[in-house]
Amino acid sequence: MPPILLCYASHDGHTRRIAERLAARIATHGHEADLADLAQRQPDATEIAAASAVAVVAAIRYGHHLPPARSFVATHRDALAAVPLALVSINLTARKPGKRSVAGSVYLRKWLKETRLSPEIVTAIAGKLDYPRYGWFDRMMIRLIMHITGGPTDPTVTIEFTDWEAVDALGDDIARLGAQPDVQSVDGVPDA
Repeated sequence: MPPILLCYASHDGHTRRIAERLAARIATHGHEADLADLAQRQPDATEIAAASAVAVVAAIRYGHHLPPARSFVATHRDALAAVPLALVSINLTARKPGKRSVAGSVYLRKWLKETRLSPEIVTAIAGKLDYPRYGWFDRMMIRLIMHITGGPTDPTVTIEFTDWEAVDALGDDIARLGAQPDVQSVDGVPDA
């Protein structure tokens, strides 16, 4: 079975941890997950077409998914539209109930509108707040955002909001997505 292509864009390393956890969970289903750090390597259309499924896992920074993820999706939109696809947004807003779905997440709605894709899986996972690790400007901006959204503003705290059970369940869903039989039509007759 072809591997599942698991592409990610991480700013502080937490999204990479989530992508690695997804890959490990996918492996428990007997699938290989090919991890691609989009800041280092952007798979081409041939790699996308050869994958049994593709997952794009991207962190949010100041209201936007990271540029390597946006660039990858924009460049390969047609190839991504032709394979089973999952789009996963990593953001702090997803710490709140109801903010993990398209209906509850402005980030997911914006991403779908921007990409013009119809992925089989679209979800948000809460990230990690690590004030001590941020530089002065980032710390102040994130504190302002947290103040506006009712989140923690103490500049000395580190809080991991990630629901790792939800990450594992997402890994299961992505593995099932990659296990779907390749149904292609030749002269209107689907292959089984």
